[in-house]
Amino acid sequence: MAALLAHPQRFRGRNVGLVLTGGNIDTRLLANVLLRDLARSGRLARLRIVLQDRPGALYSVAKIFQEQNANILELYHQRIFTNLPAKGLTLDVECETRDADHLDRLVAGLVAEGYEVSRVELA
Repeated sequence: MAALLAHPQRFRGRNVGLVLTGGNIDTRLLANVLLRDLARSGRLARLRIVLQDRPGALYSVAKIFQEQNANILELYHQRIFTNLPAKGLTLDVECETRDADHLDRLVAGLVAEGYEVSRVELA
């Protein structure tokens, strides 16, 4: 590309093929770009679910994810730094779904079981 731009007369009237790659992109940046695209398309999501701190609560939520065929990637319980009552907690679930419609069905399934659910959106 640099040669073509620097010496266009050498290539005038000729068929020229250029191979453009992202070989110089930092792999962490590429991974970040790909993950953000998955999140924007609904294939990766973080859901915040309000629970009561009692035995079996996490199991009940995980069961809905299993019924909806959604993959749980990571869980984060928050019991202390919350404005919920003493027996309340928030659960952040990073999950993988097939697409935005699948994510909507997952959220609807959680809401149908009485859970308060919000999506943690990208900044």
